[in-house]
Amino acid sequence: MENKEDSGKAEKLFKNFGKKVDDFMAELNDAGSRINKEFESRFEELKDSAEKLKNEAKNKERWKEVEDSLKKAGDELNRAVKAAFKKKKES
Repeated sequence: MENKEDSGKAEKLFKNFGKKVDDFMAELNDAGSRINKEFESRFEELKDSAEKLKNEAKNKERWKEVEDSLKKAGDELNRAVKAAFKKKKES
């Protein structure tokens, strides 16, 4: 009789253990799905940020060209003003 009771307890124990393993696997699958969605979302955010940085870098290059051109124009204007006053003094 004890043998039947012991096998009944063992069967109940394994059944409980199996249910807990099944629950754990279900939770693990859910967590994996959530992590995958979060990863995809973060990846999209990073792609957007990279695109913005790329566009800003292009803008900075363009403004650098504008800045260089303005410096050259300023230098030329400065030389022209100096030349005008230099000629005035010489006259």
